[in-house]
Amino acid sequence: GDKAFAQFLTDEIQEEKKIQKHKSLPKVSGGWELEVHGTEAKLVRKIAGEKITVTFNINNSIPPSAEEDTQEQQKPDEQEPELTSTPNFVVEVIKDDTKQTLVLDCHFPEDEIGHEGEEESDIFTIREVSFQPTGEADWKDTNYTLNTDSLDWALYDHLMDFLADRGVDNTFADELIELSTALEHQEYIKFLEDLKSFVKCQ
Repeated sequence: GDKAFAQFLTDEIQEEKKIQKHKSLPKVSGGWELEVHGTEAKLVRKIAGEKITVTFNINNSIPPSAEEDTQEQQKPDEQEPELTSTPNFVVEVIKDDTKQTLVLDCHFPEDEIGHEGEEESDIFTIREVSFQPTGEADWKDTNYTLNTDSLDWALYDHLMDFLADRGVDNTFADELIELSTALEHQEYIKFLEDLKSFVKCQ
């Protein structure tokens, strides 16, 4: 059984490498520095008196697709539909002269992806906003967290503009999806390789 499993994994790894779009991770334009720790990625950018960090984790970042529908219509020689990783991401804005960090929790609404042509709409939304003490690893649940569901739209628009002024806009979000998808695929191949070594090890 293990031999067949290992052989299957070998073929699978070859297939995945064939469809791998990026041999190295794509860059995000606008002077963002990338740090990757396992499945977590952090993009950092410094602008006048501020440091902006965007953190996301690729685990559970591929939305469930409506696979049941596509299976029947798919012709045998067609490529499987491309998987896209759309992770939630957290933007932290740290000003040099304050002890507080503004934290914006953002996500890609599932129904928004793939609606090209609607130029007006943002491809990501802000879900929550809070202040956290700068430099502390653990965020406090006791800090007030603003949920944007019931927010005045004018305030929401200002928050989106505030992010856009710091380079977090639709272009950035598109590039983040691209980066996340490449990272997810890279980690998936690595996982298959680890699994193959594990299965082969007697």
